[in-house]
Amino acid sequence: MRGFMRVARLGPIVPLMFVVISCGGGGGGSSARAPMPTVTLTANPASVLSGQGSTLTWSSTNATSCTASGAWSGSEAPSGTASTGALTAAATYTLSCTGSGGSAQASANVAVTAPAQNQVAVVVDPGPANTANTLFTTITICVPGTATCQTIDHIEVDTGSSGLRILSAVLSSSLSLAVQTAPDGNSLAECTQFVDGYSWGPIAAVDLTIAGETGSGVPVQIIGDPGFASIVPAACSKIPNPENTVAQFGANGIIGVSVFNQDCGSACSAPITARSPGFYYSCTNTTCTEISVPLASQLLNPVTLFPADNNGVIIQLGSVPGPGLATLTGTMIFGIDTQSDNLSGIQKVLTLNGAGDFTTVYSNQSFSQSFADTGSSGLYFNDSSITKCPTGGFYCPANTLNLSATLQGANAMSFTENFSVANAVSLSNANRSFAVFGNLAGTYPSSAGTNTFDWGLPFYFGKTVYTAFEGQTTSAGTGPYIAF
Repeated sequence: MRGFMRVARLGPIVPLMFVVISCGGGGGGSSARAPMPTVTLTANPASVLSGQGSTLTWSSTNATSCTASGAWSGSEAPSGTASTGALTAAATYTLSCTGSGGSAQASANVAVTAPAQNQVAVVVDPGPANTANTLFTTITICVPGTATCQTIDHIEVDTGSSGLRILSAVLSSSLSLAVQTAPDGNSLAECTQFVDGYSWGPIAAVDLTIAGETGSGVPVQIIGDPGFASIVPAACSKIPNPENTVAQFGANGIIGVSVFNQDCGSACSAPITARSPGFYYSCTNTTCTEISVPLASQLLNPVTLFPADNNGVIIQLGSVPGPGLATLTGTMIFGIDTQSDNLSGIQKVLTLNGAGDFTTVYSNQSFSQSFADTGSSGLYFNDSSITKCPTGGFYCPANTLNLSATLQGANAMSFTENFSVANAVSLSNANRSFAVFGNLAGTYPSSAGTNTFDWGLPFYFGKTVYTAFEGQTTSAGTGPYIAF
C-alpha cells in the first residue's frame, strides 16, 4: 500500500564526533575584556555508508558571525543545521565564528565505509516529483541474461506492497523488455490498485541487482507503457487518481518488500467466478480481459528471489526533530539472521495475521486492520476529535498532540507506541524546503478506515524495523511478523 504524499534510522546511533577549539583575541584591560566566543559543531551520525549523508548541527555563544570551510563552505548564522548530502569519501567540516572577544573554531569528521553485500543506502528527499516523506533507493535492472543494463535512482521502498514496478518514462530506449505471456497466450498486464490511485501496465522480466544482491528473471510491471495506454480496462480506469507518470506516481518506480511473497496471491490465482475482481488481464492489441494468474506468474516480492538473504528486510532510519529535516538517509538490510549485520536480538516481535495485520488500541478503540508501511507518507487513522486541515485529508490541530497507542500482535504480545500529530499546514508553511516530517498524520481514506491504523513512514523514524516474510524462519520466529 502506498501513501498519499510520499516521507527514517540511519542505523545505530554513532557517538558524535566534534572538537571545540577556542582561540584568544581582542585587547583591552582585564576588567573590560569581552567574553570569548565558543563553537560546537556535531555530525550525526559520524560514520555513514557510501551514498548516505549526515546532519551537521552547530551552536555558538558570544559570536556575531560564522564561516564554514573544508568540505562545506559559506557564511552561516551563529546556530543552525545543514545536510552534508550523499558522501562517497570521508569529509571534514569546519566552522569558524568571531565575536568582540575573539574567535573560535570547531570541526566535525564524517567517516565513510563501503556497505556490506546485503546493505543498500536509502534516502528520504523530495524525489523527482517534489514530494514529502518518501523513502527511496537505487537499483540496477538488466535485460535477462545480458549485460544491457540501467541503474535507476529514486525507486520508492514500500513495505506495504509486494513486487517491482518501474515507470515506463524512465526506462532507457536500449532496454528492450519483452512482455510476459498470459496463461491464454496473450500479453499479461496488471491494474495495480493502491489506496490513493491506480497504475496500469504490462508485466515483463528483468535481472535485478540491488546492493550486492541479485535476482534473475524478476517480474516487473512497466507502468504507463504507451503501447498499452489505449486498452486500459474500464474496471481499472474508473478508479480515481491515475498514477501512470512520474509526476503522478511521485517516484521512478517502487520496490515492494512486504511480508507477502506475491502481490495478489491466491485471490488472483482462483477462478474469477469464485472471487471479487482482481488485478491481472490478458490483452490483445485492442482489448483486455480479466484473467486468473498462477502464483509464479504474478509480481513477486523481489527479495524472495535472491539466492541468499531472502527471508526478510530491515529498515534503519534516524530520528526526526519536530520541525522536520530537509533530507534523511538510512539503510535497508536484506535477510534476517543470515549475516552478522542482521541478527535478531531483543526486538519487540508482533506476529501478523493472514492479511498481514496486527491490532492497534487507540483512544479506547480497537483498529484490527493495522499495518506498518514505509510506502505511506504519514500516520493514517480516523479520529474525529482531531481538527482536520481544510483540504488534503491531513490533521491540523492547533498545537502538536503527543499521543500513544498499544500495538497487539497475533502472538498476544503488546507494546506501547508514542507518537505526535502536528499541524500539517503549519509544517509545510514553516519548512518549505523540508521533505522529512515525523509528525505528519491524517485520516484513512477508505471504507475500511474505521478499523484501519496505517503506521506509515514516521513510525520507522528512530527505529530499526524488521519485516519477516510469510513462511520464513528466523531466530525470532516464523513470518509474517514485524519487529522493532
